[in-house]
Amino acid sequence: MDNKDNLLSVISTIFKWRKIILLTCAVTAVGAAVVSLVLPVYYKSTTTFYAASPDLAVPEAIFGTGGQPPDYYGTENDIDRILSIAKSGALVAFMVDSFDLYQRYDIDPKSPRGRHYVALEFQGHYDVVKTKYDAIELSIEDRDKEMAARMTNAARNYVNMLAQRIIKESQAKTVRTFEENIAQKEADMKMMNDSMQRNRLRYGVYNTKAQSENLSELIANAESKINLSRAKLSSLLNAGYNKKDSLTLLQANITGYEAQLQQLYVRLDTFNKGMALMDYLVESQLQASEQLAEDKEHYKMTKAAYNSEFPAMFLLEEGQVPVIKERPKRAMMVVVATLIAFIFSVLGVLVFDTYRDVNWREIINPIPS
Repeated sequence: MDNKDNLLSVISTIFKWRKIILLTCAVTAVGAAVVSLVLPVYYKSTTTFYAASPDLAVPEAIFGTGGQPPDYYGTENDIDRILSIAKSGALVAFMVDSFDLYQRYDIDPKSPRGRHYVALEFQGHYDVVKTKYDAIELSIEDRDKEMAARMTNAARNYVNMLAQRIIKESQAKTVRTFEENIAQKEADMKMMNDSMQRNRLRYGVYNTKAQSENLSELIANAESKINLSRAKLSSLLNAGYNKKDSLTLLQANITGYEAQLQQLYVRLDTFNKGMALMDYLVESQLQASEQLAEDKEHYKMTKAAYNSEFPAMFLLEEGQVPVIKERPKRAMMVVVATLIAFIFSVLGVLVFDTYRDVNWREIINPIPS
């Protein structure tokens, strides 16, 4: 019963002060309407895109030499990278310079804090977020609807350019590394070729397999001639052959064959000393040549990837010229302001009516006993 009486008392108080409440709400509504009409109108343009995978800039993905197909859409890390670029100071500086935002926002560029204020003003009209579908929405507000669309698309293109530049810089480092590596390996190849040339002249080794077979055959032939000549000489002497000229010639032939065999042995000894070294140098040169050719092929692919265009994002929706304004929501402002005025006026009259009979002077300044 007490609650009912209290509620009726509240309603009675509100009804008693209804004119004041209605007047307050009416004044607030008119004031909010006037203020909303004075506020400038802003239009918002939005562009939507997806982050692309950096794998699309990898040579294996471009030339199809990888074992697996590349990922076209970026991961969470790629999305975060795009968002970081979109919120960077570089983008703000680009937009300020490209669209003369000092003049557009009526900020003195010579002011010590002008750069700070123009950045704050732009960021107040700029927003970039990730949607629940992992897309990225970039929006810009401006009083000119066409300017809003131009600024939105320019910001998106600049984000794409910055994202590409980051990957390009990484590719440029890889290209320079390949160039330095190839230059060093070519210098090593030249030193190896010079060493091979010196050792060929020193040891006379050009083709180890062919020369080894040839020397073995020459030694075998020389030994065979010596043995044959000695047997022939021994047979003639045993037979009592007494023609000194023929015997002398045969003995001379044996001496010549022996000298030739000795030279072949010396040559074989020199050959054997350089054969292992030359085999090592030839094998090393072959491996170095194959590695150099492989590096040059990778370098060509990397250089081609560096010079080619690749997407850093996939455009889903370009920023369009907006048809309706974004703000102010005049009707919403009037309704909200009127509702707030009604609530506070009701609370005010209830407090006033409840405590109007209180002697506040005695409470504030009590009379000493």
